[in-house]
Amino acid sequence: MTTIRYPWETPPENGKMVEVAESVFWLRLPLPMKLDHVNIYILDDGDGWTLIDTGMKSRKVQGMWQHLLDGPLLGKPVKRVVATHHHPDHIGLHGWFVEKFGAEYVSTQVAYLTARMLTLDVQDSYTPGQIDFYRRAGMRADLLAARETDRPFNFSDTVHPIPVGFTRIEEGGVIEMGGRTWDIRVDHGHAPDHASFWSRDDNLVLTGDQVIASISSNIGVYPTEPDANPLADWMHSCTRLQEFAHCDHLALPGHKLPFIGMPLRLKQLLENHHGALDRLRLDLQISKTAGEVMLAVFKRNIGDGEYSLGLVEALAHCNYLWHAGEVRRTLDHDGAYRWKIK
Repeated sequence: MTTIRYPWETPPENGKMVEVAESVFWLRLPLPMKLDHVNIYILDDGDGWTLIDTGMKSRKVQGMWQHLLDGPLLGKPVKRVVATHHHPDHIGLHGWFVEKFGAEYVSTQVAYLTARMLTLDVQDSYTPGQIDFYRRAGMRADLLAARETDRPFNFSDTVHPIPVGFTRIEEGGVIEMGGRTWDIRVDHGHAPDHASFWSRDDNLVLTGDQVIASISSNIGVYPTEPDANPLADWMHSCTRLQEFAHCDHLALPGHKLPFIGMPLRLKQLLENHHGALDRLRLDLQISKTAGEVMLAVFKRNIGDGEYSLGLVEALAHCNYLWHAGEVRRTLDHDGAYRWKIK
């Protein structure tokens, strides 16, 4: 538990796949953001392929998939696409594989329904309720003003239409993939009903975004549930996964490099957020908005490109202390919530 090791020092090139275990291949695909990649895992089932996530929909990514289908994957059908969670960088092309190849769509129920709902919910402008949410969070005035006229991000921009119909997986279930039997664990915080897969036959764990080595997954509060407490869900999930994590597990995450050292990484993730909460408790000796506590939460200035994700995570930390009864929340005259330690 004393170290985290990386069996591969560098990832494969975008669009290339490398074998990381028997019948398990690691594929790297590009993303158009600061976190510029997503990891996909391709499992050989003998008579076909199972894909763990598919990347974000774009012509470039579809072209990379087509190159693989015409090359290394040629000769076997893509039989299943499995969703770790509903975020667009992970399920952007699930529907394409279902539509084009007749693949089976495998997902937790909440992840499937959330993805389908969001892809159907196309907005040309932010609703008044959404603007109120960001105002109450204390969004910087210039960014809030821009948001009032900007077109929002729509899932349908980067996610192929989600098909009607899926195969449900849930906590405590098992699934056969890549010549192995995998236990399914379902956790929360980064995304509701996030699935990870733990091999019974060797040391592999497909962790999705639940456990990543060198970054912490975003834990955010959004307009759909403004009083949510995802940080409590996340910390509970990290704590419970410690029961299953072994020092020799090879974690195959949704971003960054595969690694060995799951127990230590789970401990670090918990310590990271406990430290942020301790800094927040000190910062909230003075009444502040979620937008004003980002420096305390992250220990660094957050640039415009990361601001939205930073704001919703700072809000998650404020909500955590509020639900714990440690802070008061008051709606100020400017329409922003301010938080202060009791």
